[in-house]
Amino acid sequence: MMTLHTKLAHAEHVHASLVLPYELREKCRLRATLDTGEEVAIFTVRGTVLRDGDLLTGEEGRVVKVVAASEDTYRVTAPDAQALLRCAFHLGNRHTQAQVEAGFLRIRADAVLREMLYGLGATVIEERAPFEPESGAYSAGGHHHHDHGPLAPIPVRQRIHRPGDPREGAS
Repeated sequence: MMTLHTKLAHAEHVHASLVLPYELREKCRLRATLDTGEEVAIFTVRGTVLRDGDLLTGEEGRVVKVVAASEDTYRVTAPDAQALLRCAFHLGNRHTQAQVEAGFLRIRADAVLREMLYGLGATVIEERAPFEPESGAYSAGGHHHHDHGPLAPIPVRQRIHRPGDPREGAS
């Protein structure tokens, strides 16, 4: 199985694509399947978010491009900029991840939030679209940060301890 652990700024050739929804692009340990059908293991530092267009590689040197999968989202618009800002404020107050675009917000589909937004005078349209929320004010490097070198320690062998397994070193 190919292991991906290093981001690249650019590549001459891309071997395959890895299509993932945002929820999986936030995980630091992930087993996934490329568009070629090959399984891969991804190891990143906790807090790393894979963004649409990121390039990943591993020991083999093959390059994989991350593609944001289309998922159920709401496109939120409002009659004017102030009304849209109010919507953004109330979404942020509920710690809701939001993608901020020119003239609209995009959030994951959520019926409770949809009703709140209607109450604020917004127009909410359901759509299947890639979701790329803001990375947050405290994240390192913002939207398109490219690290060089491994994103996380690469385990040679990972042991999974289960309840009832004898403890190592116990007599």
